[in-house]
Formats: sequence, C-alpha cells, structure tokens
Amino acid sequence: MNERFSASGLMNPFFPDEVTFGEKGVTFKVSKLFKSTDNFVFYSDISGVEVDSGMFFSTVRIIPRMRPEIIINNFTKGDAKKVKELILQKVQS
Repeated sequence: MNERFSASGLMNPFFPDEVTFGEKGVTFKVSKLFKSTDNFVFYSDISGVEVDSGMFFSTVRIIPRMRPEIIINNFTKGDAKKVKELILQKVQS
C-alpha cells in the first residue's frame, strides 16, 4: 500500500507533518522546529479518526487505544478526508 500524504507547505514550508500507510499500520510524523516525532500505530490499535476542517485546511486526529491521541495539522480537506477513509478501511477489515 505505502501511500504517503504531506501537510500543506503554506503553513509550515520546512517541516510539514506526514502520514505514511504501511501493510500493518500507519506512521505519523509530526514535525517541529528542532525535532520531529514518528508515531507508528497498528491498524488494530486505532479506535477512531476525526477530521476538523477549517476554511482552508484540516486537522486529523487519530485516537489510538491505550495511547494519547495523535494530532496532525494543515492538511488539505481532500487529503484529510482520504486519510480518514484509508484508515477506517484498514481498521474495519
């Protein structure tokens, strides 16, 4: 599968957040100025996905079981919707 989505470069051109889909789970890369955090979550460990849409960009909120939620920012509305659909497809299968 190995699909990858990157956040918009308009809001954070040097350090965009990323979502990478693998065979067994999803990797979420949340970048900051001097560090980044990679979180890998198995599809079976995801209990929910929420998308908060603003006027131009969306925030995707992943709710894993037994871990704090993962928030990735500044995705286009289309990419955020696709990320949610792909995760829910994998979680349900």
